[in-house]
Amino acid sequence: MRAWSFLFLAVFFEVTGTSSIKLFDQHFPMLGLIVMYGLIGISYFCLSLSLKKVPVGVAYAIWEGIGIVLITIVSVLLFDEHISVLKVVSLVLIIVGILLIKSGTKSGVISSDQKADYSVREV
Repeated sequence: MRAWSFLFLAVFFEVTGTSSIKLFDQHFPMLGLIVMYGLIGISYFCLSLSLKKVPVGVAYAIWEGIGIVLITIVSVLLFDEHISVLKVVSLVLIIVGILLIKSGTKSGVISSDQKADYSVREV
């Protein structure tokens, strides 16, 4: 459960960091870059902590996929950017893809029988 918390924190910091570029762009562009680099760094740190329990493919798909969806929502709500029907359909497909990746992933625990299958056997 803790690993998943770190993963969702990573998504939060990624979205906040990426949004800060646009937020500070007009009046304080250098501050926006500094905030963005700091928050993206924290995001990667949280992502690395989540990888101790969450498979890397699942973590990356969730991190990027949910990040893209949330950044799009932020850009529409805060920055009045236009979203087309094609973009909405694309975002829905991203979410479906994330759910399929997550549902198709077994737990990270490998039984002793599975370990034997992966080991190199001498003849």
